[in-house]
Amino acid sequence: MKTDVQIAQEAQMLPIQDIAADLGIREEDLELYGRYKAKISPFAVKNLHKKEDGHLVLVTAINPTTAGEGKTTTNIGLSMALNKLGKKTITTLREPSLGPCFGKKGGAAGGGYSQVVPMEDINLHFTGDFHAITSAHNLCAAMLDNHIHQGNRLRIDTKRVVWKRVIDMNDRVLRNIVVGLGNKGDGVTRESGFDITVASEIMAILCLAKDLEDLKVRLSRMIVAYDVDKNPITADDIEATGAMALLLKDAIKPNLVQTLEHTPALIHGGPFANIAHGCNSVMATKTALKLGEYVITEAGFGADLGAEKFFDIKCRYADLHPDCAVIVATVRALKMNGGVSKNALGEENLEALRAGAANLKRHVENVAKFGVPSIVAINRFPTDTEAELELLENLCDEMGVRFVLSEVFAKGGEGGLDLARAVVDICENEKSHYHPLYELVGTIEDKIETIAREIYRADGVDFSAKAVKQMEDLTRLGFDKLPICMAKTQSSFTDDPTKLGAPTGFRITVREVSISAGAGFIVALTGSIMTMPGLPKEPAAVGMDVMEDGTIIGLF
Repeated sequence: MKTDVQIAQEAQMLPIQDIAADLGIREEDLELYGRYKAKISPFAVKNLHKKEDGHLVLVTAINPTTAGEGKTTTNIGLSMALNKLGKKTITTLREPSLGPCFGKKGGAAGGGYSQVVPMEDINLHFTGDFHAITSAHNLCAAMLDNHIHQGNRLRIDTKRVVWKRVIDMNDRVLRNIVVGLGNKGDGVTRESGFDITVASEIMAILCLAKDLEDLKVRLSRMIVAYDVDKNPITADDIEATGAMALLLKDAIKPNLVQTLEHTPALIHGGPFANIAHGCNSVMATKTALKLGEYVITEAGFGADLGAEKFFDIKCRYADLHPDCAVIVATVRALKMNGGVSKNALGEENLEALRAGAANLKRHVENVAKFGVPSIVAINRFPTDTEAELELLENLCDEMGVRFVLSEVFAKGGEGGLDLARAVVDICENEKSHYHPLYELVGTIEDKIETIAREIYRADGVDFSAKAVKQMEDLTRLGFDKLPICMAKTQSSFTDDPTKLGAPTGFRITVREVSISAGAGFIVALTGSIMTMPGLPKEPAAVGMDVMEDGTIIGLF
């Protein structure tokens, strides 16, 4: 089979104005970025505020493995299949980060014959949203350090500056740095560091903001430091709000592209789900709900991270009511969860499949805790045997969940018709009773404990002395009634990435707790999770190049 980039380069794309016209969007409400990309003006849907929302479908997955699951591929294929059934469908996705693109994970534009295009642009600079977020974040950092250098009127404690700098690249040497070295005019010397752009609070804010005014309110209340009396210093205190909003004036507008089969795709924002809330923008999702009958969205990594945050943070804040969830798995990934090494996944192993299916069962049970009906979509591989698929179907029957085979990678929308029919049946004939997992009135500790026990199945949570003090401070400042954003490894229900399957008899360790006051959630860092990843021994970037005629090679 051809590579993803070869398939994407052969795609016969329609002019983006044609895609927009099918949605009822006028050309004057588009801001064009070439022939195949555009931003949608907020005015495009203002007249649709009375229109009833379409059905909202979440695509999530089991814990990711190196065997591959295909969550984004399934999302895109499902949207194309629904359009084949005559349902006006839009897919909404996050934008890929350059870090994973050049590192180990790869891009986030789907795969095979289930992709969004132009794939190369989407996986690289796209419309510049990440650059705008990076610039806005670093402007705030520059203004903060300049304030300290120029006399420190706000009496900022330089040991309690919490606003780092960001870059959209995996670069481990930037995790811990010292700024202000050199002469007196080079600023105040202090320790700092870099996070990856997708971990920036501004990224989370962009994805949770309802409009430009809401964006500015959220930016204004970001906490960047504390003064000598331990009172928070905000972005508004250093007068950075307006300039940051100016840098984000275009980035806040959703991006419109298309799938290989010309299904509209809104791709906007890109927070990671292991260190942030892992969902595309509220503006893109709400825009799609007014324009389509069905909206297929996704949440990063496994359902223990992405789906939990989608339900508990995004849906809570945006007043969204999902109708259905699709849980993606593969036979290969489940066998890996059952203890099979990667080089033996092509061999039939019913015992390992049965053991690994415990991971899937736990995710199915977890989604049910939010009152949302679900379907298991098995992303089929050529190495899957009939006996393995029959066993998996029987196991899903025992779990009380629908089982559907998906072949969208190889067949595009045609390979997702059974899944599309199952989704339509649930959305039109079953009632979703969505509700968050927990109420906001509890303590910070109680909410973290609830997620750990109910979603991860931990026996409890151990808080470091530092985390305990931070929770006390946040409670004193009145931030204890916010939702929780858990920062945890995506590879396991535990905080240890090596423990696959459905482990029991473990505890979660929270080493640090911080506030994202603008985004509106509390971040709990567990285990060894990092906000600045590093490159692997042989980065994906090693095999990439561009030819004289502009042809890109090595990009998946």
